[in-house]
Amino acid sequence: MNIYDFTVLDNKGVETPLANYKGKVLLVVNTATGCGLTPQYEAIQKLYDTYNAQGFEILDFPCNQFLEQAKGSDDEIHQFCTLTYHTTFPRFKKIDVNGENAAPLFKFLKEAMPKPTNAGNKLKNVAIAAAGKLSKAVHEDNDIKWNFTKFLVNREGQVVGRFEPTVLPEAIEASIKELL
Repeated sequence: MNIYDFTVLDNKGVETPLANYKGKVLLVVNTATGCGLTPQYEAIQKLYDTYNAQGFEILDFPCNQFLEQAKGSDDEIHQFCTLTYHTTFPRFKKIDVNGENAAPLFKFLKEAMPKPTNAGNKLKNVAIAAAGKLSKAVHEDNDIKWNFTKFLVNREGQVVGRFEPTVLPEAIEASIKELL
């Protein structure tokens, strides 16, 4: 099994087979628009602008499980991201990443990479780490702890990296370049 076996809903509710991204390097991120980490959208967009032409895609999955920091409809979230951070990468329907209602894609990602690989340039934010531990959304050891957890997927659809929310997007750039 790999990431290409999944179909997800885009932010308009249209079924999108992830097989459409076959042969590309992917960064799959659970996001939120009202989080202290939301400014990471700027660095994520910069990665997209730099590497998209070389076969790099970012798949953005808003999630409201962590202190309800992704309020609003899918359309409102999309408008906020495009107007505020000028994002142009694909955005999908709001989902759960943990618990019994977790999206199958995120169950797969967590099973494929249960622990973070966390390459350098971490934010020093004890409050985020504590909030993740206290979050009602976290039940299992491999659960996503907070918004902006990032999964890196190679061109064969295999998960090769998991980065905690406090790992800045630019810290993942060397890993992306290696896969391209």
